[in-house]
Amino acid sequence: MILIADSGSTKTDWRTIDSRGQVDQARTIGFNPYYQDSAAIAAELQTALLPTVKETVTDVFYYGTGCNSTESCGVVETAIRAVFPDAQKVQVNSDLLGAARALCHHEAGIACILGTGSNACLYDGREIAQLSGSLGFWLGDEGSGGYLGKTLVVRFLHGQLPVELAEKFRKRYPKVDRITVMEQAYKQPFPNRYFASFSKFLFDNRSHPVAYQIVHDAFSLFFDTYIRKFSDAAQLPIHFVGSVAFYYSDILRQIANDKGLTVRRILETPIAGLTLYHQDAESLLFGK
Repeated sequence: MILIADSGSTKTDWRTIDSRGQVDQARTIGFNPYYQDSAAIAAELQTALLPTVKETVTDVFYYGTGCNSTESCGVVETAIRAVFPDAQKVQVNSDLLGAARALCHHEAGIACILGTGSNACLYDGREIAQLSGSLGFWLGDEGSGGYLGKTLVVRFLHGQLPVELAEKFRKRYPKVDRITVMEQAYKQPFPNRYFASFSKFLFDNRSHPVAYQIVHDAFSLFFDTYIRKFSDAAQLPIHFVGSVAFYYSDILRQIANDKGLTVRRILETPIAGLTLYHQDAESLLFGK
């Protein structure tokens, strides 16, 4: 049985492909090896995932946030092998490679993540050929839900929103003030999640010119920062995965078109695409 995972910091989507080709699904909490050790991850897998697995797992393909170094990947691999000791192959990769394989499958292209965070890479049809070099939430993540929410909240606190938009924001988030925001930003874990939660306000008010402009400017900056650095950007298809890309797809496609770029696939989550990728890979390997 093949086990496939797409893991973020909040949730992990799992798919199993059994010996008959039957696909089943499960969900657990998200994992991040920067915040959780192998024992904590293994404990969750043991209680929440293992009971849903019906056959012996032989291959595991895990794609997750925080899995961008040998050390961090090792934390997750150790946990997986502890729960599935019969697995012959355990591959732990970055969420960006997962996005690329889900979006591009076996074709070259540019794969982008636009959700709570943002990132992009040049993909050669099998592996990442060039990274865009995301700097994370505080120094980058342009265009992401975290970036959108942070921009909105900062403008609100500085009194830079039009009166009607500020009143809507205040009514919807009555507890948001300078002290609360500073606490969440600098003392609480996952500030990116906190700020990303405000991006829905922009979506719900995108007909307002200021809300629309915040989104437009953020996406334009994403293309200029992450996509333009790839020399073949104008010739390659550009694909996106993530809730922000999915729900703002009309604005995203329009900006890309204005910049002479071509956006193809936009997926809300990568797990279905990853399942197809590994089903295809297995077929190619065994000549099915």
